Amino acid sequence: MFFHLILTDDCNLCCTYCRGRIFSCRSGEVGARVEIDEELPPELSLDLRDLYSFLAKDPDACLTFYGGEPLMRSDLILRIMQEAPGIRFMLQTNGLKLGELPEWALQKFETILVSLDGTPSQTDRHRGSGTYSRVMENVDKIMETGFSGELIARMTICEDTDIHDAVTYLSDNPDHGFSSIHWQLDADFSGDIEMRDLGCWLENRYNPGILRLIRRWVELIGEEGRVPRWYPFLDPMEDLLKGEKTLLRCGSGHSNYTIMTDGSIGPCPVMVGMKDYYSGHICTSDPLRLPRIAIQGECSSCDIYSFCGGRCLYSHIVRPWPEEWRRQICNSVRNLHSGLSRALPEVKRLIREDRVRVSDFAHTKFNGCEIIP
Repeated sequence: MFFHLILTDDCNLCCTYCRGRIFSCRSGEVGARVEIDEELPPELSLDLRDLYSFLAKDPDACLTFYGGEPLMRSDLILRIMQEAPGIRFMLQTNGLKLGELPEWALQKFETILVSLDGTPSQTDRHRGSGTYSRVMENVDKIMETGFSGELIARMTICEDTDIHDAVTYLSDNPDHGFSSIHWQLDADFSGDIEMRDLGCWLENRYNPGILRLIRRWVELIGEEGRVPRWYPFLDPMEDLLKGEKTLLRCGSGHSNYTIMTDGSIGPCPVMVGMKDYYSGHICTSDPLRLPRIAIQGECSSCDIYSFCGGRCLYSHIVRPWPEEWRRQICNSVRNLHSGLSRALPEVKRLIREDRVRVSDFAHTKFNGCEIIP
């Protein structure tokens, strides 16, 4: 089982798409009313021995350190990594303090996700001036230590993003240490609906950009005999090749849960404090028998449900968009499905010609990538 551990709500950046925006400026006309646990402590306040006992019940537990910015509490990260034998570790970070981790800790991470929005100008525009260069300095530092795990650039994208250029900028630059790329739409929080034209961007720039990017991805597979680890393509294409169906591709509510600062367990790191959807507590729950929280309603009867799994549990519950936005975002998923489906015969041809193998699409599931943007 996979678990995100919330270490702190504190962060050393103030990004334009911060999750905190929903609580300060959401329109009262959109979204479902959700009760938030106001007593949830802002810092990890549980007995670590209870955490270790809980994780020890799972023979293959994987723990992802999460925040806020988890490296604001690197003391806890290092302590847990020393005291919890047999646990797999991942980290999701903005990268500003990544270079401060000791080499022994870096070598224990099988995956590190770094928030970086493609080009320097795009990153700095949304995360603060100079952020890109500071993050890349730290990426260089950890690569110099011989970090051998998977390093994922996790982009947040919005209306000023050219998705093709952002992904290829990171992918084509040999000086970057990123072996993998993921991106997620800035669309799950509705406080600025009146100021945005998301639908126009999705239809005229993002969706065509995705189709162009899929073509480039398949070209690289054929030209280089390798499968670029672009997660919104990689994970669904593996299932298309194998003819497999999926639940939520991020794992929320069935394979990937979140341990909050007081030890309560929720289905998703974005759903911290949503009391009605708590799945248990580390002191009383079995990690292998946590209740499943399923996608219901219109998604469960959709013709591509087995492809996207419902996209996002949080947005399915909270309903943060007007109906028009929901249709537009669903159309972006259909565009992804259509593009990958059209690319499938060419990928199968490359496999028949032994340019790549189906096994080259293999990857760690539920590693913090939402998969469906």
